[in-house]
Amino acid sequence: MAQSLSKLYIHIIFHIKNPYAEIRKEDKNDLYAYMGSIIKDNNSIPILINGVEDHVHILCVMSKNISLSKLIEEIKRHSSRWIKTKNPHYSKFSWQGGYAGLSVSPSLHDKTKRYIKNQEEHHKKISFKEEYLLFLKEYGINYNEDFLWEE
Repeated sequence: MAQSLSKLYIHIIFHIKNPYAEIRKEDKNDLYAYMGSIIKDNNSIPILINGVEDHVHILCVMSKNISLSKLIEEIKRHSSRWIKTKNPHYSKFSWQGGYAGLSVSPSLHDKTKRYIKNQEEHHKKISFKEEYLLFLKEYGINYNEDFLWEE
């Protein structure tokens, strides 16, 4: 083939490190817009970004020219630096080191968007840890719970 083509839908999930620097509701939209610009700067396409005070979900089309780990590193590094400039509340803000990067088939694209869009309602019923473990089980991802959570 003369041309390299791809369309990789990725659902990314990551969590804050410090519970005393939670993402405030009034800052969410600006943070998500900034994350979207980072994704675009890395030749990827943000579709939807949402979350609650302690974690974020991102649905994007990932560029064929970047690895998943590099894309997430860029999102975390730049958004963490940026939010620290917004308010003293975030002076010790950071993201945990780990993440989930889950493939999304085109047939589940709309369902995944609805799921991400309804995070606040969803987390009235289920904790982040429960949610994360369900994703790992659904995707058949092996893990060691001793190393899953940063405390």
